[in-house]
Amino acid sequence: MSSGNGNGSGKLYSIALTEGPNRAPARAMLRAVGFSREDLGKPIIGIANTWTEIGPCNFHLRQIAEAVKEGIREAGGTPMEFNTVTISDGITMGTEGMKASLISREVIADSVELVARGNLFDGLVAIAGCDKNMPGTVMALARLDIPSLMLYGGSIAPGHLNGKDLTVQDVFEAVGSHAAGKLDDAGLEAVEANACPGVGACGGQFTANTMAMSCEFLGISPIGLSGVPAFLGDKLIAARESGRMVMELAKKGVKPSQIITPKAMETAIASVAASGGSTNAVLHFLAIANEMGIPLTIDDFDRISNKTPLLCDLKPGGQYVAVDYQQAGGSRLLAKRLIDAGLIDGSGLNVSGKTLAEEAAAAKETLGQKVIHTVADAIKPTGGLVILKGNLAPEGCVIKVAGHKRLEHRGPARVFDSEQDAFHAVDSGQIKPGDVMVIRYEGPVGGPGMREMLAVTAAVAGIPELSETVALLTDGRFSGATRGLMAGHVAPEAAVGGPIAAVREGDTIHFDIPNRKLTVEISDEEFASRMKTWKKPAPRFARGVFRKYADTVSSAAQGAVTH
Repeated sequence: MSSGNGNGSGKLYSIALTEGPNRAPARAMLRAVGFSREDLGKPIIGIANTWTEIGPCNFHLRQIAEAVKEGIREAGGTPMEFNTVTISDGITMGTEGMKASLISREVIADSVELVARGNLFDGLVAIAGCDKNMPGTVMALARLDIPSLMLYGGSIAPGHLNGKDLTVQDVFEAVGSHAAGKLDDAGLEAVEANACPGVGACGGQFTANTMAMSCEFLGISPIGLSGVPAFLGDKLIAARESGRMVMELAKKGVKPSQIITPKAMETAIASVAASGGSTNAVLHFLAIANEMGIPLTIDDFDRISNKTPLLCDLKPGGQYVAVDYQQAGGSRLLAKRLIDAGLIDGSGLNVSGKTLAEEAAAAKETLGQKVIHTVADAIKPTGGLVILKGNLAPEGCVIKVAGHKRLEHRGPARVFDSEQDAFHAVDSGQIKPGDVMVIRYEGPVGGPGMREMLAVTAAVAGIPELSETVALLTDGRFSGATRGLMAGHVAPEAAVGGPIAAVREGDTIHFDIPNRKLTVEISDEEFASRMKTWKKPAPRFARGVFRKYADTVSSAAQGAVTH
């Protein structure tokens, strides 16, 4: 492992907080809550926990934190746990509450940074369980640049019904089937009751599992340990090992800046492409790169995805779930496939102390597994992410092409100025085959908070006559569970006068994936004429965190980071 500025003991920063006669008041207060004088003489490691009892993704993280603490103590450190916020995307989806999700990423990063800087920790373990937890905590680790790692709480077990594995994606799609009269009340209840059998994050290669896996490739999460499912006793063993691991990082002074490098960033993006991962990874890696000062643009995702084959047969586009991925061989096996083919660089450092190539060499493939294909047997020759530009998205938009075959679509625009209006149109049978749904004023500023559109996209996917014939574009986001021809993150957004604001009902919109174009078939003169009458909408929130976010957030093409 490369050495930083460690002093061998790991107690480098907290000395200023705990040592010397003048620190007696601080020690007195810490002793009041149970820390001994001996405890305070050891390296102090913060535990940033995203625990909540609202939803399964984070419900079990108290137990995970206790195991991490055991590992830290065994390795000679003193853990100090604190909490931060979390929002469950699956619960808030389709409501005003979903606006809080992306905003929570910034609050998580800010709050973890504040507690860590305030308490002069010698190291940090961030325990994350849901979509925005992982990028939010990694952004904080990047800012702090102290010895640290991010540990994923793990994936949920698949549900089962009538011999079929279920995820929460199936529930959202069942809502569409129910609205179309294809599924009765009892059928919807059966799917709802069986889809989520216990703790852990949503089971497909949705945003949580995408970010967890790609952070293993980035190096900031322990590869092979982070991906252990939530419901296994092995997760507590992995957590304890992560506690010991952060102590090694502290003793040797290894910091995130030595791990999250430009090469590591490209490797992580390649893993998203190879696994058919969530479009949200585009936003999140742009944000992490911004924190590290790494030059990264939205176009880099298309470049990397275009040279990376799709190897993982994972939901929502494929058949399997994260538990199957881990059992097949997990991230070590996928890394081996990509390194052996010369598609990624294996020299990057993992928080385990080994390089990615060294970790990949230890891969154990389960005999007969069908989840992680070889490069010679790739599912598709190119990866799951595509960036389109054109007169509708001059700064770009994101499409996930894993799981659908349409590469071109031309159809009439059906225009909606909110997600609720669009969902009502699907639910009431107003959307017809061939339509292009346009959902706007849901971007980072306009929402604010750039809501995910899973309620809408899953409802469309659940109606057979629409699932392969309708397209959708939005300045909002998509869930990692979204499938179909859907363009998100359209930038500039409508609320700042982006071209999507000029689209009218019935305009012809053209998706051209081979040529990377998203266009509305009207002239530049007509565009200009329409925008002369456009008026910037009043903010949806006059005060509070939503207003603060809307006033400071950047374009989705820059990661929707706040300034």
